[in-house]
Amino acid sequence: MDIRKVKKLIELLEESDINEIEIKEGEESVRISRTSSVVPVAAPAPAALAAPVAAPVAPVAQPQAAAAEPVMEGHVVRSPMVGTYYGAPSPGASPFVQVGKQVKAGDVICIVEAMKMMNQIEADKSGTVLAILAEDGQPVEYDQPLLTIG
Repeated sequence: MDIRKVKKLIELLEESDINEIEIKEGEESVRISRTSSVVPVAAPAPAALAAPVAAPVAPVAQPQAAAAEPVMEGHVVRSPMVGTYYGAPSPGASPFVQVGKQVKAGDVICIVEAMKMMNQIEADKSGTVLAILAEDGQPVEYDQPLLTIG
């Protein structure tokens, strides 16, 4: 990514009331934020800073951040790693869980693929699935809410 583009993004961030902006071009990505915490990134990227809030340049991330905040009833199961979320064991198969389904502690509730490894995520609490917060086949960040159990 061209350093002039990064500088222009910083200027846009400073001129607006936006807290963060993230741009992805192919396998490169840059996230510029007003916060000072740094998050490690698995893919090669210039600088990456925390907090998923979007700018007009990246409107895809804004609904994700907005949806993650208000739905926090019950116990929140969070992603233990950065990867790709899958709600079923294979394409076309029935999902591990659905809203309203009872789960027990230790039941597999989803898969997070990281570095071509399929990591089964288990429920750490028994109860009823209240909401599924991640979309099938979409990337998830470390500690991102995946679903809630009540």
